[in-house]
Amino acid sequence: MLDDVDEGPRSAHREQVYETFADRSVGPETAIQRALAVGVERFDVDVGLFTRVSDGVRCILEAAGGRGFEAGDTCPLERSYCRNTVDASGSLCVESAADAGSIPRAAYEDLGFETYAGCKLVVDGAVFGTICFLGERERDRPFSEAEELFVELVARLASQALERRSYENRLRRRTEQVLEEKRRLEGVTQTTFDLIYRIDSATEFTYVSPAASQLIGYDPEELLGRSFAEFLTPASTQVAMEAFQSVFAGEPVEQVEVEFTGGDGEVVVLEANVRPVYDDDDEEVVEAQGVARDVTTRRQQDRELRVRNRALADAQFGIAIADATRPDYPIVDVNDAFQRLTGYPESEVVGESWLFLRGEETDPSALTTLYEAVKAGEPETVQLLGYRRDETPFWVRASVSPVTDDAGAVSHIIGFVEDVTERTRTERLVQLLNRVLRHNLRNDMNVLVGYGALLDEPAAQQPPDIGRVVQSTAADLVALSEKARELERYARRERTPTRLDPAELFARALEPHLPAHPEAVVDVVVETDRDVCAGAELARALEELVDNALEHDPDPDTRVSVTARDDGDAIEITVADDGPGLPEMEAAIVEAGRETPLEHGDGLGLWLVNWVVTRYGGSFQIRASDSDEGSGTVATLRLPAVGTEQRVEDVARRPTTLFR
Repeated sequence: MLDDVDEGPRSAHREQVYETFADRSVGPETAIQRALAVGVERFDVDVGLFTRVSDGVRCILEAAGGRGFEAGDTCPLERSYCRNTVDASGSLCVESAADAGSIPRAAYEDLGFETYAGCKLVVDGAVFGTICFLGERERDRPFSEAEELFVELVARLASQALERRSYENRLRRRTEQVLEEKRRLEGVTQTTFDLIYRIDSATEFTYVSPAASQLIGYDPEELLGRSFAEFLTPASTQVAMEAFQSVFAGEPVEQVEVEFTGGDGEVVVLEANVRPVYDDDDEEVVEAQGVARDVTTRRQQDRELRVRNRALADAQFGIAIADATRPDYPIVDVNDAFQRLTGYPESEVVGESWLFLRGEETDPSALTTLYEAVKAGEPETVQLLGYRRDETPFWVRASVSPVTDDAGAVSHIIGFVEDVTERTRTERLVQLLNRVLRHNLRNDMNVLVGYGALLDEPAAQQPPDIGRVVQSTAADLVALSEKARELERYARRERTPTRLDPAELFARALEPHLPAHPEAVVDVVVETDRDVCAGAELARALEELVDNALEHDPDPDTRVSVTARDDGDAIEITVADDGPGLPEMEAAIVEAGRETPLEHGDGLGLWLVNWVVTRYGGSFQIRASDSDEGSGTVATLRLPAVGTEQRVEDVARRPTTLFR
């Protein structure tokens, strides 16, 4: 088509461009430089440019003509005459840039060229840059079809030259890689202890390295021309054939294990990496080339290690392994039980100090005992207070055992972590019951002895309420004994988290007491659609709080509110009253979770509440009301919540320590 349009002397320019790019003695840049000069003459313009467009930037690679353009000059593509050229399907030619919408206004203001003719370069299917010609004078006539085709011709020939060089560079690099690989392989095959081999499409060995003699008991010549399948055990034949087919389909195979029957009849386990070898046209796989090593011993060790690892993974107690050769003994591995026990995922544990479970109330002497044992390379066991990831404390039975290397030096420390919170809670509860019983029994018996002595006095000298006091004190002792037995019974009962409806809990807690207090006002508010995750004994704990609110208020029209509300992943239950309030020391003892020789609770009801709530991972607080009347008590229970779509086992929490 160009021959039909581009007639006369201007056709010589086209021939010059063809000749320029036909000269293979020069590179693409030189050919493009010459073609730009021809185009400048052809269009009678000032500048011809060869540009690279990348990441929104236009960079000049070659320039012909004046105006001071140099290779390396850059500008944003948005401020370049080439902005719309890269999106055009053919050439973009403009006679008057001042009036053309296809030329960015910013580019025109920067450079002031009136005439523009350009076309994009496409290399390997992607836009590479542009060829363009720019003139200061406005053209007095539109660009002809021949002129537009000339620009496209230069761009097409430049693209082909760049693609040809790209292909030649790839081919040269590949040839160099093949030659280097060949030299490296020749050197490696003579010295390596691994078996290097090649197999053709008929599964026969075409090359076997000298290592075959030592590795599998065959001289290389004994294997050449024979199928590898002859030497495999039946169990490995199918695996090897599948790998062979994958390689000849163009897919490399790594770390495939096969059992090879050696020259002495013994089975050698080989681990092989195999890749395809292509013909000269890089189209067809003609051979498979691989390297194999003896992993017989490793397989046996791996089998033994899997057994040990399986045992560790299935263990019900936590196991952590620490590196004893580095400062602070960082953890290098933990089992699943350790992660469940502490709440820490493996990713947050590895690299941490083996003592990272410690907290503000952890006994430092227990840590010192463990640390000294580790330094001495001796086993040791202690019980201490640890902290889970959510900062809840728990009782831990921690044991350390050193592992020595072949030289006898301690290389690793194995730590065993067992959660003994439940057992320790029970033991310390029994201790608490004994203390409270001894304390209250001694006080009440002193009262009974004192009033008993008054019975020997004349009736006129006896206090008028002596009988009532004796009966009341005796009744308190009986009630305390029964409460102690109840608390111990709950402590020894199996811990069973379940789903409890708050409304039903409240109904069970109120039912025993409301008939005896007809004038009391009880408000029940349930502002949650979720259930409480706890044991059935929680109803008894709530009943105890309701009993405290109703029975201990001398005013018959006492007011009690029982409320359940959502609080994040928990449900907050409050039992509030307007009674005389709980003694400050009693509240402090229950909240602290322990008594002292000088501070003792008067009863065990609140201990029962605290025991039940903390047994299911909750918290219990009791305080004076902050109402305007200035009296009353507010008891707050916070327990895990379980939604309709959740499972109890997914939200259930372990017991907290309670007694420390």
